[in-house]
Amino acid sequence: QVQLVESGGGLVQPGGSLRLSCVASGTIFRFNTMGWYRQAPGKQRELVAVITSGESTNYADSVKGRFTISRDNAKNTVYLQMNSLKPEDTAVYFCKAQFGITASWGQGTQVTVSS
Repeated sequence: QVQLVESGGGLVQPGGSLRLSCVASGTIFRFNTMGWYRQAPGKQRELVAVITSGESTNYADSVKGRFTISRDNAKNTVYLQMNSLKPEDTAVYFCKAQFGITASWGQGTQVTVSS
């Protein structure tokens, strides 16, 4: 059974930075496409960034140039570096692992951007 554990969320001022981490277990990590999603109160969950097993990346338009997704297969970990944070980035951030048709989700980590 795949388990994903996110960490690194918190409260940060506008313009600040955070780095989220997601550690995976129970899967051959390097074969998975990994993604970060977020869900703000009253809104649908949305894609933030994704990285394939071949390390191709894709980003939501709202975060391009500010966020960077990366992975370390030796540590079974995917990261999301978030810079120049805005209040509208406030949400619960979820990690997702996709292997074929099987998708697994983490429990999420709260990111709050506020002065």
